[in-house]
Amino acid sequence: MARAQGARALMALAFETVYGTPPAGGFTRMPFASTSLGAEQPLLNSELLGYGRDPLAPIKDAVTADGDVVVPLDAEAFGFWLKAAFGAPITSGTGPWTHEFQSGAWTLPSITIETGMPEVPRYAMYSGCVLDQISWQMQRSGLLTATVRLVAQGETIGTTSSAGTPAALELKRFGHFNGSITRNGTSLGNLVSAEITYANNLDRIETIRNDGRIDGADPSIAALTGSIEVRFADSTLVSQAINGDPCELEFGYALPSGESLRLTVHAVYLPRPRIEISGPQGVQATFDWQAARDSTVGRMCTAILTNDIEVY
Repeated sequence: MARAQGARALMALAFETVYGTPPAGGFTRMPFASTSLGAEQPLLNSELLGYGRDPLAPIKDAVTADGDVVVPLDAEAFGFWLKAAFGAPITSGTGPWTHEFQSGAWTLPSITIETGMPEVPRYAMYSGCVLDQISWQMQRSGLLTATVRLVAQGETIGTTSSAGTPAALELKRFGHFNGSITRNGTSLGNLVSAEITYANNLDRIETIRNDGRIDGADPSIAALTGSIEVRFADSTLVSQAINGDPCELEFGYALPSGESLRLTVHAVYLPRPRIEISGPQGVQATFDWQAARDSTVGRMCTAILTNDIEVY
């Protein structure tokens, strides 16, 4: 008897034309490290009396479908998650192509995701998926992955795949070694680690339906936050925090073959940190930064992905 193994799990993704309606084709096979995407429907205990001490049958509550997907930061597949986070990009070039994703879109695309365990077999189709949050860390070593948080409308289970034969992508993965951070165009020195979190802060439309699903997930005020931990070598960042002035931070990755990813945060505000001397080792300071709309550029951030994919 075959048993489910994560090593054989599959994931396919396609953008929807109509929210909550899985497309007939156009799926792409996606690399992922793990996923908690799923649907759950709790039971409500009966409150009725008059039938003795043994309880009556419980009642089904509303369906909640959401979860996280841990994905690699790579030069091709990551563009699908950027499109889910920001909307369709502005693409230029003739190969390689440059895809510019801009924050501030009023509407976000919805996607259908199918996860499969062929040895069971079990194929779960999640329709109406909207990206709520995407986050990752920058550090000196280790595997570079991002966590994508999704809100879905519902789950459909089958024994065969509904995604057909997904298109395959060439995995060109970025690593921490390929990363860099600049402040106002100048390399930010003495940096130990950094965290980046972009959130659409989705508002679930929980209308009354006979299937218990939501009607949609609308984006509200976006948020781009994070932290940078630096070795305390000068007062540049502390002075900025005290003065309350914004700066521009750019988080970038580049491969020797030419592919690159750059997230430019146009107006970053730093809080005044506590500088602690905890021992004989080097002194470090952590700045929990927040981003805001830049009045000159007209948006909060811009992500630029350069690769061999013509259209997302």
